[in-house]
Amino acid sequence: METKGLSCKLPLELHDKISEEIRASGVTVSEFIEMIINEHYTKGASTMGKTRTMAFQVSEELFQKIKDYLGRYEQAYGRKLTQREFVVGLIEMALEEAEDELGALEAAREEEAAVSGAEGPVSEDGPESEEVPSEGEDGAVESTAANPDEYT
Repeated sequence: METKGLSCKLPLELHDKISEEIRASGVTVSEFIEMIINEHYTKGASTMGKTRTMAFQVSEELFQKIKDYLGRYEQAYGRKLTQREFVVGLIEMALEEAEDELGALEAAREEEAAVSGAEGPVSEDGPESEEVPSEGEDGAVESTAANPDEYT
């Protein structure tokens, strides 16, 4: 793969923070910057617009489980996963699964409606297409069925 250099000047405080994270992650500067830029373009694309804040409380036990997981994640992958990244990732995955389930449910209902529509709606008395004869004003039996001879 062909590569090209990129350089920039950063505030000293930010430079120190980045350098510390690079040392802790055990990757090269180039690998670290490439990882950050890739994350920006994959995740940043969805967060470039207006953002909103969601705040909620969790039990101490759940909070500690999350912190423990994030610590193990950093050790395993050599990079820090923030609480925000973790929770937003979980929400996005859950929404994708929920959308898939909802789509499957809607498709099943449409299929069921198509099958029911082909057979005609059925009531307790039989198919709705069959009509029951009714009495006219003079007491004679009238038919509104498709075949009028059916009730004569």
